[in-house]
Amino acid sequence: MPVAIEDLWVKSADGLRLHVHAAGPRDSRLLPAVCLPGIARTGEDFIEVMQALAGGPSPRRVIAVDARGRGLSEWDNNPANYNPLTELADVIAVLDATGIERAIFIGTSRGGILTMLLPAARPHVVAGAVLNDIGPVIEMAGLLRIKSYVGKLPKPRSWAEAVSILRRTMEAQFPALDDTAWELWTRRTFTDAGGQGIEPRYDPALSAALAAADPATPPPALWAQFDALASVPAMVMRGEHSDILSRATLGEMQARHPRMQSVEIPGQGHAPLLIDDRTIAPIVKFVEGCDAAAES
Repeated sequence: MPVAIEDLWVKSADGLRLHVHAAGPRDSRLLPAVCLPGIARTGEDFIEVMQALAGGPSPRRVIAVDARGRGLSEWDNNPANYNPLTELADVIAVLDATGIERAIFIGTSRGGILTMLLPAARPHVVAGAVLNDIGPVIEMAGLLRIKSYVGKLPKPRSWAEAVSILRRTMEAQFPALDDTAWELWTRRTFTDAGGQGIEPRYDPALSAALAAADPATPPPALWAQFDALASVPAMVMRGEHSDILSRATLGEMQARHPRMQSVEIPGQGHAPLLIDDRTIAPIVKFVEGCDAAAES
């Protein structure tokens, strides 16, 4: 049977109400897992991962965070706060509120960036890291593609139209998805809550976070932040068609962290959907290995 997923609410340092999905036993002796979604995504992207980790043979506590302005978390009146440093402070607020001192972090895209930033802000909190299609170098082509649609999607008039919009926007990255996966992804991208029609599950002002993306000024590389993970187990998942994480960057990551595991997901791009055995099984195996590493 699926495990129950509960709703938790946490106050950020500046008073915003943040939503957290939580599952699994609070008193588990196993390392907890903390799931951090992509820039325009929500904690719902980790539902299947949460079920596997919290409801498996060795259940553990798992939480997935809705960043400010996404999912059920409160929107910020100042769009300038949709930035990695503010969101990092929000993650730390969630860790403190939930009593998590050390955990395995599973970060997709923006969530992986936050995972790489964490050791500088909270040493020793990262006991293991899964970086889902993200690394220290962000490819400009992918960043500009994301900039082109975040906060700019047309308003669907029906769920069928919402599926069509998402498919047109993302099918080049995900040529192998079937109709069931497109429907699931759509339901996790849009919401019809509140009687306002079908809308994305984020504050449209989130587009401000990408406004400065310009080929002339690529984002700074985060090699020093990635190197801070060298002492803990790490795994990188890369979509075969990713335009955010290049194979060259992945190779450099492997050279700097020789024990790092890597998995390429065929037929998917940025960022692989964590909804089936191809993506979930490697995560479960990796997380179990982190428990062993922590005990040695």
